[in-house]
Amino acid sequence: MGLLGWAIIFLIVALIAAAFGFGGIASAATGVAKVLFFIFIVVFIVLLITALLGVGAATA
Repeated sequence: MGLLGWAIIFLIVALIAAAFGFGGIASAATGVAKVLFFIFIVVFIVLLITALLGVGAATA
């Protein structure tokens, strides 16, 4: 499971915790989901740029 999957899981945990009134757990899970999502975005952008530039591509 990738970073985006973990971010979605923590977001779901935060929503369920908030629905049951566990504010501390909900805010912690939301924070983790945000961090994982932004790490996913940064990794995606870096890989997209390297793919567009052809860095690391095998030349035959």
